[in-house]
Amino acid sequence: MSTAGMRSDASEVYRRYLSAVMLHGHAGARACDLGATDLYALNILELSGAMTPGELGARTGLTTGPTTRLVDRLEQAGYVRRAPAPGDRRKVLVEPVGAPAELDRVMAPARQRIAQILGDYSPEQLGVLFDYFARATTAYQEAADQLRAEED
Repeated sequence: MSTAGMRSDASEVYRRYLSAVMLHGHAGARACDLGATDLYALNILELSGAMTPGELGARTGLTTGPTTRLVDRLEQAGYVRRAPAPGDRRKVLVEPVGAPAELDRVMAPARQRIAQILGDYSPEQLGVLFDYFARATTAYQEAADQLRAEED
């Protein structure tokens, strides 16, 4: 990949963006009386559906003990439930059953601001942006998998 046309401060701009997204996630979680990892786990479950605690642990980067405590907290708060896996009742699935009541209110200001920004782009530019988001998602997931494999 050529970086010839790239801004000299591209890395710094991108790192500031990622930091702002993470900061907002932490602030949003606190505003909903959740930990950042709890909100992240709920997002994963909402996007991907029910999964085993092991799968959720792998997706959140948590080991077994912290994953169990995470699921316990979310279950006690009424956001998930443990259910037997279809076809193998020995397995348990974590299923999303609710979202924090305040989440939409808490996230609305950022969503509105981002919608205004996106509204300034042409359909072609939006296509590039969303292509980037999809491809970068895969790249980050693969890089995280690689880092976890190196730990083992």
